[in-house]
Amino acid sequence: MQLFLQHLTVQRRLAKNTVLAYRSDLESFLSFVDRSSPLAPEGINKEHIQQFFSFCHERRISARSNARRLAALRAFFLFLCERGVLSGNPTAEIDAPKIGRRLPKALTVTEVDTLLQLPEMKPPLVLRNYAMLHLLYGSGLRVSELVSLPVNGCNLSSCHIRILGKGNKERVVPFSTTAGALIRDYVEQGRPLILKRKPSPLLFISNRGSSMTRNRFWQIIQDIALRSGIAKAISPHMLRHSFATHLLAGGADLRSVQMMLGHTDISTTQIYTHIDVDRLKSIHQRFHPRG
Repeated sequence: MQLFLQHLTVQRRLAKNTVLAYRSDLESFLSFVDRSSPLAPEGINKEHIQQFFSFCHERRISARSNARRLAALRAFFLFLCERGVLSGNPTAEIDAPKIGRRLPKALTVTEVDTLLQLPEMKPPLVLRNYAMLHLLYGSGLRVSELVSLPVNGCNLSSCHIRILGKGNKERVVPFSTTAGALIRDYVEQGRPLILKRKPSPLLFISNRGSSMTRNRFWQIIQDIALRSGIAKAISPHMLRHSFATHLLAGGADLRSVQMMLGHTDISTTQIYTHIDVDRLKSIHQRFHPRG
């Protein structure tokens, strides 16, 4: 399993969180098999896989989580087959659970305007928080990309950022002049006061001058939403969804949005077109006399 995880990191260049998820799923399966009767890899067959997923079903683990677990097992046993450890993949005839299409939640344009409204008082941390919010909505970054963005990855003169995203794939994303002005204010007036002469390669840093965690920024965004009077439970990813939804609703082409989001497959980006169709259906039903 350690060799497989190393293969995911080095050869397939998967994100750290994906590798950790695969590790957790494999450990769950191997622990289950060991409890029943310890086996060598070649002793595992289709029945063991089915028993494991029956066990997962009894524990009310969601179809989405089980689909991810099956994907991890398939990749693991394929890895063993390719290296001659197994002659066949025991997951080959196992069907993935149907999970349906879960549409991402997006804010309305009015809600975004409310969220991004700057307060009158702008101490260093407030400058940082609103610069992050404006950049997140203005560029559709993943929160992990936002908190790890280096100073030299943000070009304020041409208003674009250079991102090293999932799978170490680089992309360039523009942002608005409004976001650029806020980032400049933060860099010139807020960041030096937060750092207190400490060095840091990161653009956005914590109040201790170190890197900010994703969970901390999640808390920040929820606090701002609460103070803004927005009742929804808002996450950083919701702003990424809003970025894509609002671009497509405004007429942006799908391929350009795909490039800005850093999606490998355009079908991942196409989900945002379904959101817009649902919105149009809702408007039709509300206002058409025969709706």
